[in-house]
Amino acid sequence: MKSIFCYGTKPQLFHYKQSILGLKLSSNKTFSTETSDRYARALFELAQDNSELETIENNSLEILKIYINSKDLKNFIKNPTQNFPIQLKMIDIISKHMNLSKTFKNFLSILVTKRRIFFLQKILNSFLKLAASKRGESKAQLISSKKLTSEELKNISNELSKVLGENLNFDYKIDESLIGGFKMQVGSLMIDTSIKNKLKKYEQIMLEN
Repeated sequence: MKSIFCYGTKPQLFHYKQSILGLKLSSNKTFSTETSDRYARALFELAQDNSELETIENNSLEILKIYINSKDLKNFIKNPTQNFPIQLKMIDIISKHMNLSKTFKNFLSILVTKRRIFFLQKILNSFLKLAASKRGESKAQLISSKKLTSEELKNISNELSKVLGENLNFDYKIDESLIGGFKMQVGSLMIDTSIKNKLKKYEQIMLEN
């Protein structure tokens, strides 16, 4: 079976565009997603009002990098038994050590007092998407069943950018368990042409019958 990513023929590009245009926007949001989006929007507006969008974007990336790579910090933030003074002290120490902007530090403190620091990763990821969108860019996650060349990734990015009318930056991963095809998410839009997903659908149909 030939991979859908083998660019070079117009029919293959046509089928790929059909996959993009056939996407459906999910309207079901979890509480954590709605909360994260609301706080992310608030941070975005604060950053714009104070002309600190680039600074706070960089602060967010730095905090996320530490959060993702530090199991201790992640456990500390997600521990519901931690009290406000300890968490606020931690925010103060991190802010001074990393030279975070005052606006960003105050925002993190609000997350603590409002008991929303648990959603830190989602909030900052959502904020970064808003910042990227402001620059005419969108984040996309691409997972394929095999390794793609830089040229193939470039072609995918170009085709998606044309269809969606905005520039895209990819987070690219390989998952051989997909067997064939790919999965892609752009915002809340999801494409899944993987053989693994098709087999699941067939299995569900057989169970229902």
